Amino acid sequence: MTFKEKVRQLLEDALQERPSLFLIDLTITDAGKINVNIDGDNGVTLQDCIDVSRAIEHNLDREEQDFALEVASVGVGSPLKLVRQYIKNVGRTLIVKTENQTIEAELVAANDNFITLSWQAREPKKIGKGKETVQKTVEIPYSEIKEAIVTIIF
Repeated sequence: MTFKEKVRQLLEDALQERPSLFLIDLTITDAGKINVNIDGDNGVTLQDCIDVSRAIEHNLDREEQDFALEVASVGVGSPLKLVRQYIKNVGRTLIVKTENQTIEAELVAANDNFITLSWQAREPKKIGKGKETVQKTVEIPYSEIKEAIVTIIF
């Protein structure tokens, strides 16, 4: 088993013990630098990062392979990558970029195939002058999403 395979297996084992956590990104360089980014259905605590780090580090031998390990949670401004992240963020405001448009709206639903966004827009009245506020809703398949980021509204 190669060093990279061993790290992957240790990480999978650590995450199986914590079903609310899931892997976002794992990079292992040839120089032995290991970067693990995790997320959780209920967020990620510092203790979660410590536990995952220890599960990996305590089962590797620095005499065999020198390494540097970093376990972190994804940042607020990080793009969403997995369906599980979209489901976790239902009810929050996203900025979603597709090939044709950028939409800032509330994520009202997410399933295995698409997300549903809802927002209010000002449009010209159908009869008469002026504008009216209308509720807009759109379903966007994951395949059309170029980038989606959670925005924090104060």
